[in-house]
Amino acid sequence: MPGTLYLVPTPIGNLGDISLRMKQTLECCDFIAAEDTRVTLKLLNHLSLKKPMAAYYRHNKEAGGQAILARLLGGESCALVTDAGTPAISDPGEELVALCAAHDIPVISIPGPCALTVALSASGLPTGRFTFEGFLAMNKKNRRIHLDSLQSEERTMIFYEAPHKLPATLADLLVAFGPDRRISICRELTKLHEEILRTTLGEAAAHFSDHTPRGEFVLILEGGSAPHEEAPSEEEALEAVAQLLGEGLSPKDAIRKTAEQYGLSKNKLYDIYIKNN
Repeated sequence: MPGTLYLVPTPIGNLGDISLRMKQTLECCDFIAAEDTRVTLKLLNHLSLKKPMAAYYRHNKEAGGQAILARLLGGESCALVTDAGTPAISDPGEELVALCAAHDIPVISIPGPCALTVALSASGLPTGRFTFEGFLAMNKKNRRIHLDSLQSEERTMIFYEAPHKLPATLADLLVAFGPDRRISICRELTKLHEEILRTTLGEAAAHFSDHTPRGEFVLILEGGSAPHEEAPSEEEALEAVAQLLGEGLSPKDAIRKTAEQYGLSKNKLYDIYIKNN
């Protein structure tokens, strides 16, 4: 019988964010698959835990994934952790989860720290609908293609960015979305120097052209407005009514349906109809 893969989030800065269930999972598993074993060792020392570890990171995902899969198929349980945050969310784990799913290996995700939800909830921007875009590509062409695909995006957009690339990224976002688009720039979340700058793209680009960015950043960008359809002219509205009359609807029902379709006042449309008939 195969073992279980546990996806265990780790604190994104404040070690106090480790939960009892996260600690118990790390304690009970047979081994830990870590993005960086040195970083994970510090966490285990903080928790007074000792566990065998295997390396699983971006550049060894194929070989490392197969080795972990073999141990899971052999009945061992594994806790997958990254350096910070939730595994498989812009961090190693997606491919390993897919491997487990293909081999009917149970996967249990433990709730816990994730920078994108921490930033979004404190951003002051709409949270009902959002899209996580992760890190923008370093290649200028691929970055432009990515941003072009978001031109009509109405949902709040979330990006991760490293400090040394932040000014260039803000400059690209400024070109793509304009200076008045609102943005919340979240820095060093849960850490001592946590900071949230709620501003516009124009002001943000100007600010970081004079200030050296420090720490890790989550960018929460306001979505665009839905395009507004122009109200139909009187002639267009009457043509729509006439078409419905031709389909057998009564004048009352044709006017009601046309008003609903175009967002018009039913009484006003009725007056227009009477005046022209």
